[in-house]
Amino acid sequence: MRLSEILSELKAKVLACEEKVDQLEFEYVAASDLMSEVLAIARPSMILLTGLTTPQSIRTADVVGIQAVVVVRKDSLPSETIEMAKTTGVVLAVTKMTMFEACGRLYNRQLKPIWGV
Repeated sequence: MRLSEILSELKAKVLACEEKVDQLEFEYVAASDLMSEVLAIARPSMILLTGLTTPQSIRTADVVGIQAVVVVRKDSLPSETIEMAKTTGVVLAVTKMTMFEACGRLYNRQLKPIWGV
């Protein structure tokens, strides 16, 4: 599924690397606030949903090759997190939806879930 479609479905606002939105496609979605879990389950073509607003979530995404992160339950993020996304090239977006609703919407759109460790 194209990232632009995912962001539209989640009513998400892009905060960093908007120029990549039309170029990226994803097959999997993972939802976690535990970055140690993300390190263990990451795979190519995976988008991350998280409630974490710190730069660490972006660093973790970058280390494992996750190209896009959507932060749930928010409409803004700390400037340090946005700058980290710009520096690493990770697309960063926010949505006011809960994690539960965001996961459900993407599951209904046929993105495959990543099961935890």
